[in-house]
Amino acid sequence: MDDEASEHHSVEQSNAAGARAGAERSTRNPERTRAAILEAARREIAEKGLAGARVDVVARRAGTNKRMIYHYFGDKDALYLAVLEETYQHIRQAERRLDLARREPEEGLSELALFTWHYYLDHPEFLSILATENLNHARYLRQAAGIAEMHSNFLTELSDVLRRGEEAGVFKPGLDPVTVYLTIASLGFFYLSNRYTLSTVFRRDLQTRGELDRWGEHIVATVLASVRR
Repeated sequence: MDDEASEHHSVEQSNAAGARAGAERSTRNPERTRAAILEAARREIAEKGLAGARVDVVARRAGTNKRMIYHYFGDKDALYLAVLEETYQHIRQAERRLDLARREPEEGLSELALFTWHYYLDHPEFLSILATENLNHARYLRQAAGIAEMHSNFLTELSDVLRRGEEAGVFKPGLDPVTVYLTIASLGFFYLSNRYTLSTVFRRDLQTRGELDRWGEHIVATVLASVRR
């Protein structure tokens, strides 16, 4: 065997050994490996969408191999569904930390509106993954176990804020929590989903810190104005 062939053979052996070592570590740390795969898949899908995302890239980013991905998730569609479920779980869990039940109604609604705006800013992948799922007409989301219950709990908390505001005489009677949340979400989602085109056509950089802060304040003011008596 000549030197070049010997070197190539050594590289192949090294790569194979690395893959085996990664698989062994995955076997010893299943929860850590699963979390790493989900994180890598989240990034890949956010950047390329479901159609463009590649399992081999996910495996490389997660420091594992495709066999382990198929072992934990079955196939690419099941992996995407797991990412989608985790995406919703993360924002709903973060919202619970607002502890809306212990806040005055106007304060609670203001905090929810501002939290949602900042969450979108801090987690651009959230908007990308939701855009991907809307392109699929929520075909995968309809398969997600627990999504309806998760959002039912969130709407119950928001309904309580609105009810207490009505009883205190500061909010309009009969407010629909879905409508209120759609107002909050749409004001943030539209801005960020269209910030490049809007910045271009209006010749104003909508991504500066000052513009982003100003829009956050506008969201809060608009939401409160829409529910006050």
